[in-house]
Amino acid sequence: MSYSHEFNYRVQNDFSGYEKFISFYNNTKLLMFDEIYLDFQNCTWFEANLSSVLGAIVSKLQYDINSVYFNNMPSQIESILSKNTFLSNFGGESKQDTYGTTVPYRKFKTIDQKAFTNYISSELLSLPSLPVMSDALKKKVKECILEIFINAQTHGATQNIFSCGQYYPKKGRVDFSIVNLGSTIQKEVSKYFNQEVQSVPAIQWAIEEGNTTRTGNIPGGIGLSTLLSFIQLNKGKVQIISGDGYWLRNSSGTHFETFQEYFDGTIVNIEFNVNDTNSYILSGEDSWDNIF
Repeated sequence: MSYSHEFNYRVQNDFSGYEKFISFYNNTKLLMFDEIYLDFQNCTWFEANLSSVLGAIVSKLQYDINSVYFNNMPSQIESILSKNTFLSNFGGESKQDTYGTTVPYRKFKTIDQKAFTNYISSELLSLPSLPVMSDALKKKVKECILEIFINAQTHGATQNIFSCGQYYPKKGRVDFSIVNLGSTIQKEVSKYFNQEVQSVPAIQWAIEEGNTTRTGNIPGGIGLSTLLSFIQLNKGKVQIISGDGYWLRNSSGTHFETFQEYFDGTIVNIEFNVNDTNSYILSGEDSWDNIF
């Protein structure tokens, strides 16, 4: 058998963009021993950090012994997905990232915590376009992102974690996404409370400082407290997609919606505003522009 799925129009970091991936996931999640064709002919824009989401779903399909083919990909999209190494992971070419705008697509085993930590330091937090942060704050941001990895490692019921990022100079932002397929925040929080909790309230509970579904003497939580504070000052945003929940925090506050379909995993997207000319430090350090 064969199945064709079209990615149409703009695939970007918003509710509609994530909805396209959830539709793709649900239309293919039960397929085995099939040929799956992804048609990009009418795709006018594909935000490269979302390679992490696409890669997670395609990797699952390949694990289920499907063959996946990328068809009719416009040259602009093919170029950026070659520069961030996404296509080379699926039989395509790799091109040099001349302008240094990509945080390469990576697939990590859940045991690869040290490799992920090095990747965050060398590929994401080394980008010269990021807002100026003190070394202590940069270390704290790295710890927050690592906590997302550990949370997926502990509760995600998955073997792999996917990540990718992109600097968009004309849009003045850097987006970085971490994805796992497996359990959801909703399922883990419901299990913790021994009662059904809907996706959005579950996400909201999980991001509160000190809340965790881990048991015993293991500290935890989704690990976003300092990062959320920084991103709000920076006028960036954080998006969490898990189950049928969509949760967004930006400088205007918190926004949430519900998808019509369920996504068996979690996506965390962090967006830095690189037009921010402020400098940031943690409280207790010598005075710069912004302290928190």
